[in-house]
Order: sequence, then C-alpha cells, then structure tokens
Amino acid sequence: MRAFLACPVLLLCGCVSSGIVTHRLPDETPAADNAASIKKAEGLAATKKTVEMQEKSSTEPPPLTPADAPPMSTYDPWERFNRFNYRLNARFDEAVFFPVANGYRHLPSPIRTGVNDFFDNLAEIDSIINYTLQGRLGRGVRSLGRFVINSTLGLAGLFDVATHFHLEKAPTGFGTTLAKWGMHPGPYLVIPILGPSTLREAVGLLGDYGTSYGINVADLYRGDQGWGLGVLNAVDKRAGVDFRYYSTGSPFEYDTIRFLYVRKLLLQDAGLHKTQAPKPPSGAPAGE
Repeated sequence: MRAFLACPVLLLCGCVSSGIVTHRLPDETPAADNAASIKKAEGLAATKKTVEMQEKSSTEPPPLTPADAPPMSTYDPWERFNRFNYRLNARFDEAVFFPVANGYRHLPSPIRTGVNDFFDNLAEIDSIINYTLQGRLGRGVRSLGRFVINSTLGLAGLFDVATHFHLEKAPTGFGTTLAKWGMHPGPYLVIPILGPSTLREAVGLLGDYGTSYGINVADLYRGDQGWGLGVLNAVDKRAGVDFRYYSTGSPFEYDTIRFLYVRKLLLQDAGLHKTQAPKPPSGAPAGE
C-alpha cells in the first residue's frame, strides 16, 4: 500500500522539478576584478586630466621662455665716454649737487611744493606744443586748461589748483614727440650733470630748452634770472630723487642703470604706439 502511494508523489516531484531552471554562480575572481577597476579608474583620471589641460591652455597664455626675456645687452657705442661722464657726475653729485639738494629738503614743505608746482606749470607750455605735434589734441587741451587755471587761480602756478578740478598732471616733451614720430632712442648717452639719456632724448632736451627760450614766458628764461631759475629748478628736481651714486656697492651699477633706463624708454615707446618695442637701429644688438 505504501509503495502504491509513493508512485504518485514521485510523479508530482518529477513534474515540478522539470519546471525549475538552475543558474550557476560565476567563479569568484577578486584579483582580476580589482585590476579591471584600477584600469578603468586610471582611464577616467587620464581623461579628466586631458580635459583640464585643454581648458587651462585655452584660458591662460603660454608659459614664458628664455627667448621672451629682454636681452641684457644695450647699444652703447660711446661706452668709454659715457663711463667717464658717469664718474664725473658721481663726483659732482657727491661734492656739490646732493649736499645742496639735501639742504634744500630742510626748507618748509609748502615752500618746496610751491617751487615744484611753479616749474611744473611753466612746463605745461612745452606740453601743449608737443601734444599738438604728437596729434594728441585732447591731452593738449588738458595741459592748456591746467596752465590757465594754475596761472590764475593758482597764483602764477605756485598752487596746483587744476588737480582739484580732476585735471591731472601729465607732462611730455620733444623727446616723446620724436618717439611718436617713430624715431628709435638711439645709442645710450650719459650727459654731464644731467645723467642717463639717449641720443634721441638729448635732442629732445635741446628742443624743449629751445622752445622755452624762444617763448620766454615773463622773461624768465633769459639773463641772470634765467640762470638762477635754472639752478633752482635743477636743485628742486634733484631733491625729489633719492638715488645715490655707488650706494649699492655693486661693480655693475653703470650697466644696471643703463639697462633699466633704455628698457624704460623702449616700454614707453611700445605703449605710445601700442605695439611691440621698436626695432634697433643699424649696428645695434638684437633686441635693443
């Protein structure tokens, strides 16, 4: 009887088991899985780095190279003459110019400010002429406005009233006019007493003096008063400069000042034309 009942049970079990599908679990391979994950992560990191570099290169300028640095050489064909003048200026400054200027510094500040404003106001006439020659008429009108205001309300220029009217001081000269016309600074030149310059700037100084002497405002540029005012102007300018010859003790002071002065002119010329620094004249080292 029991055997007879077991047959239907076995048949039912066989039918149920035929409808069940079994799945085999994959083998566990942790080393391979880890290697694949690491490789995938490295790939993602490399892709991210590439994207960041591309974005950075598109927003930042390229890095500077040694070729972009300004050359230290300066066009100085009269170096022997210039070095002699440099030593002469150093001795004169140490013995005469600086002691007088240092004594001038002990005058009351209102007096020194008034003297400085007086000479700056006279220089506005030269600025008016040169701004006109440069074709910068807006600046010329500003200099004219400064001269009129300071000569009247400022009591002959003793007070800089124009600055309070937002007419800022921006002097210019014939040297800048020559630069605007495209003239290169030319060879370096040390002028006795006056100091560092170039051939172009020396011509500019002569032009500025000729203009002042020719116009001769209030007869201030001729006769004994011309010499006296010239000396006072020079002392006032020297008192405003803290430079001392050979104060650093460097044996390359002449070379450093020459480099800085000429580079300043080249940068000013580039800004004046809103272009690269002008090309050197024939015979000058490359880059100067």
